[in-house]
Amino acid sequence: MGIGGAELDRPQINYRPTAAERWPEVRNWPGARVLITGGSSGIGLATARLLTGRGASVVIAARRADVLHSAAQELGPSVRTAVVDVTDRARVRGVVDELTEHGSSPFDVVVMSAGDARPGHFMDLDHDVFRSMMEVNYFGTLNTIQATVPAMLERRSGSIVAVSSVAGILGVFGYTAYSPAKFAVRGLMQSLRDELTPHGIHVGCVFPPDVDTPMLLQEARFKPAETAALSGTIRPLPPEQVARAVVRGIERRRFAIYPDRSTGLLAATSAPLAPIFRAYFDRQIARARRT
Repeated sequence: MGIGGAELDRPQINYRPTAAERWPEVRNWPGARVLITGGSSGIGLATARLLTGRGASVVIAARRADVLHSAAQELGPSVRTAVVDVTDRARVRGVVDELTEHGSSPFDVVVMSAGDARPGHFMDLDHDVFRSMMEVNYFGTLNTIQATVPAMLERRSGSIVAVSSVAGILGVFGYTAYSPAKFAVRGLMQSLRDELTPHGIHVGCVFPPDVDTPMLLQEARFKPAETAALSGTIRPLPPEQVARAVVRGIERRRFAIYPDRSTGLLAATSAPLAPIFRAYFDRQIARARRT
């Protein structure tokens, strides 16, 4: 079994099925029922925008009713909304039950983009920050999967996609609370892929770098100078680019979904080239501390 970054570049992870093997409801998006957590902004909203344009029946879920309402207005009357905190397991299950009652079919696709990031120096971060990062990013993903996968198992079809991060491939200075949570998402999805694939369920995991979203702006308030130095030369991706990668990954039934070539290269080389990456990081951090 591969460990760490080495598992991400196993050839079978990017296996491309023939047209006959692909799930027709996903290939022909009209009529597919999609649930997107974190769907009121960023990657989630961009994915919802793309899929509604392709005729899918989309439900967006998020914590803040006001932001969710604005997103729904933009997307159009066919989009349904659900106010839910993904860390609340009972509420997530209740919302999924509500959305699929009255004869409605279960979800065909679930995209889990709800998340949060709180950078900072390790010694400056309160213990509650570490717990919160795990609750939102990992348990929020787990709660959604546990509420939606049983119906997929009954039908022997479906697709679940979680958003991890580049920080789920390689630990990054300043992300001692966030990075472990995204590593946990990656581990969960890798394990689920092997378990659910025989049942006809596609499992995918997205590894975006910095993305131009409200969350990135929030992160900037807390980023240590060293963290900013590491990421400052990299232009954030537009959320629409990540959304296109997500949809393409679902259609091609890919596990590892990389929104750009640089991230894919990092994933493929992070294990064998770890000493080189670390040496580069050390130089950047030392330079930031001198300024």
